Amino acid sequence: MTQHGESPELDVALITPGPPWRPVEVLPEVGSTNAVLREAPVSWRVVVAERQVEGRGRLGRDWVTVQGRGLAVSALVPAEGMPVGWVPLTAGLALAEAIGEVSGVEAVLKWPNDVQLPANDHRKVAGILCEWVPLDGGGVVIGAGINVHHTREELPVPEATSVALAGGACTREALLTAYLRLLAGHLRTLASDPAAVRESYAARCASLGAEVIVHEPAGERHGRVTAIDEEGRLCLQGEDGPVAVAAGDVVHVRTQGQG
Repeated sequence: MTQHGESPELDVALITPGPPWRPVEVLPEVGSTNAVLREAPVSWRVVVAERQVEGRGRLGRDWVTVQGRGLAVSALVPAEGMPVGWVPLTAGLALAEAIGEVSGVEAVLKWPNDVQLPANDHRKVAGILCEWVPLDGGGVVIGAGINVHHTREELPVPEATSVALAGGACTREALLTAYLRLLAGHLRTLASDPAAVRESYAARCASLGAEVIVHEPAGERHGRVTAIDEEGRLCLQGEDGPVAVAAGDVVHVRTQGQG
């Protein structure tokens, strides 16, 4: 292990989020960690891949993994009793908090759940893709891709960054442990006190109050973000008045000056 916490292989003994999570499964290579959980859905199951060859982000975008440098992780959570529109946003909140907690690098959210690092020009360090699965009461597979130790040359696009490039240092095991622990805690709160999760999310959301361009299949929307509503939708005040945009309708949201 290097001084920056890099390791060629994850040590499962060091990934200790505790209940309600099942023991974390570390696989050498998969097509998609989300697909592994869709094929065998079990509540609170977690799968991590050292190499993911068919990873996808939101809207069908590819997510590139580099051996030993980042995290490709999927977790299956039961959604019964929760405002389901807020599950993807809650996952982003947990991940942003985990990055700050273990690396010391501030992380913020671009709606709905892109994780950005202000110290590195608000470049994207992590993304999340959620998919519904048929469990009793409903379940959600939360897939996350996190750039941890990547160098600039190892990143697929200029708009991406890594924890290391922003000056942070942490092990992948510590980051994954913190993310899962915080995710379980926020999901418990989401079921019992959703307003508290919305408040925490708003405090970390860089999109609130910003002038944005929302790209949709039918065209663009321009406006200022006024709120994230109780369904997790982006509320805009535009030229034609207020409008709420659901996550499924959004192709891209760009906060001006932040990518």
